[in-house]
Amino acid sequence: MVNPARNSNAQNRLNRLTITKRHKVILFALSFAYFFEFADVNTFAVTAPKLIQVWGISVNTIAYITSITFLGMFLGSIVGGWITDKLGRKKGLSSTVIFFSIFSLLTSISWDPISLGFFRFLTAMGLAAMTIAANTYISEIFPAKSKGKFQALAIMVGICGTPATSWIARFIIPLSDNSWRLIFIWGALGIVFLFFSRKIVESPSWYESRGKYEEANKVLQLLENEAEKESGPLPQPEPAKLKVKVQPIKTTDLFKGKLLKSTLLLSVLWITQTIGFFGFSSWAPTLLFKEGIDIEKSLTYVSLALLGAPLGSFIAALVTDRFERKWLLSITGFTIALCGLFYGLTFQPIFIVVFGILLNVFERTYTSLAYSYSPELFPVEARAVGTGFPYGVGRLSNMIGPILIGFLYTGYGYQVVFYFIAGTWAVGAITLALFGPKTKFSVPLLDDRISGSDPHPAKV
Repeated sequence: MVNPARNSNAQNRLNRLTITKRHKVILFALSFAYFFEFADVNTFAVTAPKLIQVWGISVNTIAYITSITFLGMFLGSIVGGWITDKLGRKKGLSSTVIFFSIFSLLTSISWDPISLGFFRFLTAMGLAAMTIAANTYISEIFPAKSKGKFQALAIMVGICGTPATSWIARFIIPLSDNSWRLIFIWGALGIVFLFFSRKIVESPSWYESRGKYEEANKVLQLLENEAEKESGPLPQPEPAKLKVKVQPIKTTDLFKGKLLKSTLLLSVLWITQTIGFFGFSSWAPTLLFKEGIDIEKSLTYVSLALLGAPLGSFIAALVTDRFERKWLLSITGFTIALCGLFYGLTFQPIFIVVFGILLNVFERTYTSLAYSYSPELFPVEARAVGTGFPYGVGRLSNMIGPILIGFLYTGYGYQVVFYFIAGTWAVGAITLALFGPKTKFSVPLLDDRISGSDPHPAKV
């Protein structure tokens, strides 16, 4: 019997749980949060054309607001990671949802481009912070054998927020000169997440990492009692592999010892993912139009391609817990690179749509896998901030990506842009294949990566 005063053995006790009603409610709540995160990310993109018409703002102003949005995501990822590690996963989730919802609502009362940019900057901070909190929480609250699946399912539901926002905007924005404001109110509805959050329990692993073994044990006993009530007696957990050492983590520790390798690897992963994804999604309609395909058709082709996105997350849910995530990411990255090349080499409508759909399918497969993989490379006490920094660096890189793509298109042409996008994905895939640690069958000890000693992973 584990003595809760010394070690609650959180991870091993969680890993042998069955999926209960509480797990399903947690999945629903997180899917709801992700839905409005994806919805809110898209609100400015769909309102920008109306703002050009009503306020007379320039394309350069749109670019400025877009750029500071990604700067906000960078800062939000770091701050959100720090909050989630410091205050807990549940408080991190609730506070970041409140933050982005409030500032999305305030965006609806913007009176000029400066105020709108300021509110979008703060909204973006909250959106990125919420993503880090949610990813970290999922990695710790679900059993190891199924956490990847539930992460992908949450993203599958969440990503529907993007087309939902586009369709709502299509009907709402033309109503009047001020109806665009309703789109930002729509994005603020994520705050309803707080109603569902009552069923969310704090992560026992986080309690354990803070030395709060009694609190961890209370949550674990609650989850164990519910699982036994619904599914019968549980097997005995594996014994704790070590005495948990409570060790404060500083942000600077991300650049030392074993943590440095994880930080660098994930920075490459998220930089290549961000430039590769936004390079395609943001530029495809414009590039098609520039190459002689009228704007209505180009938007239709891109809209049809988006239909592949939920399917990609569903595929990730099917495979993520069956195979090593490192290799799934690498293979998927190479597949995206090939689809991107074929997309850039054809002007036949059927092939543009087919390869566009495949790009969206595999890109969302990749992103769902990356959301599961990233937290696994860090110990519990550094998990949120460790995940947040590389994710933020990736979002920050998109301040440079559009400039590079614009330069390549102007100087070298349409197809070179897609060579660049394909090459970006290939760099990420190769880096993962060569340097990515395996995670599906092992988890890091709490203090291995700080000390710089060789890891001796505990089996799960």
